[in-house]
Amino acid sequence: MTAKKMQTREHILRQALALASQVGVAGLTIGSVAEACGLSKSGMFAHFGSKEALQLAVVESAQQHFVREVFQPILTLERGLPRLQALMAAWLGRLDDGHDLPGGCPLMAAVYEFDDQPGAVRDALVAGQGWQRDTLLRLAQSACEAGQLPADTDAEVLALLLFGLVQGVHHDARLLGRADSATLARRACAILLAQPPRLSTMPR
Repeated sequence: MTAKKMQTREHILRQALALASQVGVAGLTIGSVAEACGLSKSGMFAHFGSKEALQLAVVESAQQHFVREVFQPILTLERGLPRLQALMAAWLGRLDDGHDLPGGCPLMAAVYEFDDQPGAVRDALVAGQGWQRDTLLRLAQSACEAGQLPADTDAEVLALLLFGLVQGVHHDARLLGRADSATLARRACAILLAQPPRLSTMPR
């Protein structure tokens, strides 16, 4: 792929991500993205070939942005709790400031759009969301092993609750219009990490 073609593709994906944040990934079409980019439909087909290929590229691009902007910066920190705290801070901050997407994170909406639609887009979402959950779990387990969280912390439940906070921020901000959603989530996160769920207190 030539440099010019790559630049054009990146421009298309930036416009498509912004559009997806408003109409959803499922709402993207070759025609709508072509109009947003000021390109012809034939030009769009030359880059993506089909609506599904376009939607898949948008999902993959959004997931790559998450890794680059939220995950990679924490790797310079001490393992365990410092990384977990920094990941949650960056993740909630990304949702709070909109990260240049006018309608919020398109991945959050896409998981509901495609949860019962088999295909390449759903597969990519499953892989990406699963990686996020697994990352939270690995960081929680690492914090336990380092003695930064109690040894009997239920890391799986903690990861579930932290992941739920992220989902809740998007829900409350976008649907309920609550401007304090990220602030509440930060408070909840601080409570969870200070008093994590314990295996000894979990119902059997």
